[in-house]
Amino acid sequence: MTVDNSDSVADNEESVTPAVDSETTPDRQPDKEQDLVPSPTRPSLVRRLLRNRTVRGTAAGVLVGGLLGAGAVPWRTDTLPLLGPAPCWDSLSDSTMSSLFGDRRTEVEEQMLQTDPHGQELSYGQCRITSYKEDRASRQLTVRVHKLDGLHGSDGRQWPEEFLAAGMVALGEGLPGMASSSRAWLALPQSCTGRPAQFEGPVVVDVGMGPAGLDISSEYEREDRAALAHAAVDAANGVIRELGCSGVYRSPELPKDVVAWRDTQPDAFCGIKGLALPAAYRESLSRTRVGGDGGAARICEAAGSYPRAAVRMTTVVDPALAEVFSQDLLKGGSSFKGTNGYGSFNVSRAVYRARCQTGDVIFMLEQKDRFGEQDFTFIHDLLPAYVEAESSRIGCGQEKVTLPRG
Repeated sequence: MTVDNSDSVADNEESVTPAVDSETTPDRQPDKEQDLVPSPTRPSLVRRLLRNRTVRGTAAGVLVGGLLGAGAVPWRTDTLPLLGPAPCWDSLSDSTMSSLFGDRRTEVEEQMLQTDPHGQELSYGQCRITSYKEDRASRQLTVRVHKLDGLHGSDGRQWPEEFLAAGMVALGEGLPGMASSSRAWLALPQSCTGRPAQFEGPVVVDVGMGPAGLDISSEYEREDRAALAHAAVDAANGVIRELGCSGVYRSPELPKDVVAWRDTQPDAFCGIKGLALPAAYRESLSRTRVGGDGGAARICEAAGSYPRAAVRMTTVVDPALAEVFSQDLLKGGSSFKGTNGYGSFNVSRAVYRARCQTGDVIFMLEQKDRFGEQDFTFIHDLLPAYVEAESSRIGCGQEKVTLPRG
């Protein structure tokens, strides 16, 4: 299915956050999340006033007091055009807003950033922007700031389903995040948010627009992907500043090509040398696509003639992000062990955590639907070979696992 180009966003050729070569800031730690550069001078008040085309509401002060008194989380609005900061914590630049919404009227609902004392301090807040074509809502962008939860809620299932999909690409060197034409995310630096505890993932800024995984033409996919990637970086930099931290993320550098479906290579399934797809599955899994190469996670989806993923293989090489799958590791089904790790599995999903030189790595294999004449046997048939071949590919040694029978 393709979307009408009247709602496609324009490509953002202008860099949103210019890369600046500089020494690291004093309060940063020398680990992999440190990819920030010193903060540029904050825009002048006049510049911030003039660049904001967003309509907001004037009664914010009264509403916030009433909402807080009632125990509700306030949405901060004000209604005078050209007054107030840029949308989403003074973060989204003119070029990003133009790429997302063109010249349409927009309305913003924005929460103050603060941890939720009743939610294990997982949620920091969110921002929602709706654009209007005449009086009809046209597009809506949702920006969330939250800590990924490894043991409670749905982060181990729903979040990877949307934000670790094969249609996504890495944001570029030094940016721990990914983007597609409908979703994007970026982890905040631990020097700002603190190192996650056991079973906790990183604090992320994620952005979504429309249904996840919507198939559109490649031209519009590149445009939307670029717009969402810049929105994620813009928003993350605004959150970093709002939390009182220093530094900014660089502008994303996305690949030119989109992630496309290709004919399956049976002797190198999902592009993994040495991983052979059993003959019983080759007709049902005749097409594959691989996304995320070079980033925090590599994802392969396989399908038949209709490009709806029947199988997904996810390798997470970012140790902090790997914690998102803790619930599956501990409570996902029958347990098993390997050379340097452990995991659990059931008929439709298996998760294995290996201890590698760079930290913990997650290997996840999902059978999302029944296909061909086979029942839900794919996990048992392919997981040991997948873990062994993929661990060798990423330089984690040759992990060997054995699944119990029965």
